[in-house]
Amino acid sequence: MQIYVPGLGGARPLVPVAPDLLEAKAADAMGPDAAAYIIGGAGMEATMRANRTAFERRPFAPRVLNDVSSRDLSVELFGRRHRTPVLLAPIGVLEMVDRDADLAVARAAAAEGVGYVFSNQASVRLEDCAAAMGDAPRWFQLYWSSDDAFVRSVVGRAEASGCEAIVVTLDTTLLGWRPRDLDRASLPFLQGQGLAQYLSDPVFRAAIPATPPDSGFRPKGPGVIGTLLNLVRKGREFGLSTRQMRSAVAHFTATYSRPDLKWSDLARLREMTGLPILLKGVRHAGDARRARELGIDGVIVSNHGGRQVDGEIAALDALPAIVAAAGDMPVLMDSGVRTGGDVVKAIALGARAVLIGRPYVYGLAIAGEAGVREVIANIVAELDLTLALIGAASVSGLGPHVFEADAL
Repeated sequence: MQIYVPGLGGARPLVPVAPDLLEAKAADAMGPDAAAYIIGGAGMEATMRANRTAFERRPFAPRVLNDVSSRDLSVELFGRRHRTPVLLAPIGVLEMVDRDADLAVARAAAAEGVGYVFSNQASVRLEDCAAAMGDAPRWFQLYWSSDDAFVRSVVGRAEASGCEAIVVTLDTTLLGWRPRDLDRASLPFLQGQGLAQYLSDPVFRAAIPATPPDSGFRPKGPGVIGTLLNLVRKGREFGLSTRQMRSAVAHFTATYSRPDLKWSDLARLREMTGLPILLKGVRHAGDARRARELGIDGVIVSNHGGRQVDGEIAALDALPAIVAAAGDMPVLMDSGVRTGGDVVKAIALGARAVLIGRPYVYGLAIAGEAGVREVIANIVAELDLTLALIGAASVSGLGPHVFEADAL
């Protein structure tokens, strides 16, 4: 009714409600480099298609004559009662689609009462986003740098900023093969974008070389001017000269990746923080079992939205076995989630909560903070209605039985 009643006066939603139209309008609103980065996936994008197909293969079998006049969408995560089982996933380089970037998302999440996982590759430093959220729930995503001193510093900053969990992303120790980005020869980090957590960190800044290292690469062409202007603007924002920015980008590229990360390294992270630790990017039951045995606090089933490995298992297909292996350890899920109905399906298969990714970025690209709010509200509203219309009064009562048409 929040849509229909204003519609009597001619008002229309700021963003399309239908997911395919939302993506199409966002693609038109973004620049070509941003559209390639946000919308694209790995290889032939088979994993992206598999993520969607996995949801489509699981139809509901609704039950009737249940009292669904009042619904409870709330879920508890690490001592915090969330009003819905929906959080916003970490997505980097949001400055590509909106000037306010992560800050607009943080404000929208707080206004709609959903949790937000701050991106390690943010365009706005985590302290500013935390200040905008008040007491709303926020977590911090960690890409484990090869510089442990920086890891310790940024984790400490997250803890001091009221983040309630550390989400270690494990499926991106190397960048995947992404044809849409490769065809445009576009990697935003090389222009200083998506580096706010680094450029604002005292440990990272202290380690920036005085002189940019000679990489042997000599970019040429008209695009060089645009790159230099980006570096100048970013340098002004963080109080760094253009030369320092070039060195900072080089230092980031040299220390970002950590392909040698092992299970034994998690003990070092535990020493750095008292916050709950979740492993994001788990796709195999054996890894969930190992995480549980090591005392990890939770896992997030994710294939990075199909952006890393082409032809891998859909996140929803991996979910049931991981839930079984995890025991009492909370399991969350992302990848391919587009609707409130998708959220219900993931919860029914054992996810404690679900992370939304691309859709809120589409809202951001189209209508900024207000667009993000509408996307969140639409997904939560559809979640609520789907719950009622399949005959369930709470998310805690969901289970595989919602798919069983022949169950007595």
